[in-house]
Amino acid sequence: MVEVKFCGLTRQDDAAAVAALGAAYAGVIFAGGPRELSPERAALVHAAAGPAVLHVGVFGADFRTKVPDVIRHAPLDVIQLHADPSVSDIIEARAIFPGVVWAAVRVVGDVVPDSAAELFGVADAVVLDARVPGALGGTGVPIQWARIAGVIAGIRARGRLVLAGGLSPGNVEEAVAALHPDIVDVSSGVESASGVKDHARMRAFFRAARGESA
Repeated sequence: MVEVKFCGLTRQDDAAAVAALGAAYAGVIFAGGPRELSPERAALVHAAAGPAVLHVGVFGADFRTKVPDVIRHAPLDVIQLHADPSVSDIIEARAIFPGVVWAAVRVVGDVVPDSAAELFGVADAVVLDARVPGALGGTGVPIQWARIAGVIAGIRARGRLVLAGGLSPGNVEEAVAALHPDIVDVSSGVESASGVKDHARMRAFFRAARGESA
């Protein structure tokens, strides 16, 4: 069954709700934007989620300097590189981080970057998100799931797929049916304001992702 990641967490009560729902992953942002947290604040948010979930940190191009600082304050299980990482970036990330490394691939329309195939071979998972100028993620812009399904099936092999990009309680079932991801990743699609999660929408998303919405 598909696992669920709630990302862009900024509040402790939202992180606690992630654990209460039984979601697999809680994500915080260290890559800029309105949801970015300091390492100290992130430690409090992750602590509220507790040990039953895996803790994810989302990083940009400056991950080499930020990751060591963050993990001194907020232990992470997963780091997600979200600034068009290369294979060499994944290798460098493994040298400074002992846990799981995900690589984000940003899709424009129905065009999947050529780098995706290589990244499936080296990263622990590939995160598909929509490319939006001036933003690394959390924009609410969806991917054209059905139109890229054939390409993704051809390059995915045994790699794990994390699907992000404009997911919401109303469309996650369709996205899961099209791409069969291992994990679905939502941020703005369950918010009442930037960085403020709506717990009713979180519950609806979780149930829909797992095919329990009926």
